[in-house]
Amino acid sequence: MKSAVLLLSGGMDSAVVLAIAREQGFAVHALSVRYGQRHTSELDAATRVAHAFGAAHKTVNVDLRSIGGSALTDDAIGVPLDNDHHPVGIDAAKDDIPVTYVPARNTIMLSVALGWAEVLGAADIFCGVNAVDYSGYPDCRPEFIAAFEALANVATKAGVEGAGIRVHAPLLRMSKADIVREGNRLGVDFAQTVSCYQADAQGRACGHCDACRLRADGFAAAGITDPTRYVQNR
Repeated sequence: MKSAVLLLSGGMDSAVVLAIAREQGFAVHALSVRYGQRHTSELDAATRVAHAFGAAHKTVNVDLRSIGGSALTDDAIGVPLDNDHHPVGIDAAKDDIPVTYVPARNTIMLSVALGWAEVLGAADIFCGVNAVDYSGYPDCRPEFIAAFEALANVATKAGVEGAGIRVHAPLLRMSKADIVREGNRLGVDFAQTVSCYQADAQGRACGHCDACRLRADGFAAAGITDPTRYVQNR
């Protein structure tokens, strides 16, 4: 089996990507990043998901909270809720980048994944970015994935020596409903995942942030029961 490094956040998208990579025959090495996010229960979810799929798993620390600049890394910036009338998914304008965007997060995470891939001798990296149902993040676009793959192939020993590095983003052009259906087909236990931007310590979702709204809409559109646990006062 070929080895691959996969960025595993603990959310539904990366869990589906893990299932896809396994179906494609890869020996998956899952990488989670504790970057100072306020919703750390997703890291517990990542451990559960990796264990369920029998994937090797490690968590690394990258301090983005010291930089701030995002509602996910700076407690002084509030997470937008549904009563803030913030458009999400395909309704979000291309230049409407919300405060939940974490500066350079995907670039940094993919760079760490690239480093681990070199150590493992792996030529494949998987991530769960999505350019259809997303909140306007610039690092979730096809252009970003293509640019990072090009960078990987000029910045690494593997790239220079001709082995090549490939960045897989299998959900890139899928709707959230399509992602739910694909996960259901592959046997993903969505109850083990956490998507909420401000989930509590038990992993219960708020039901009002962009991530919760996208997730709920995806399950509804797919006609599949949403197993998300919510806080009682939502």
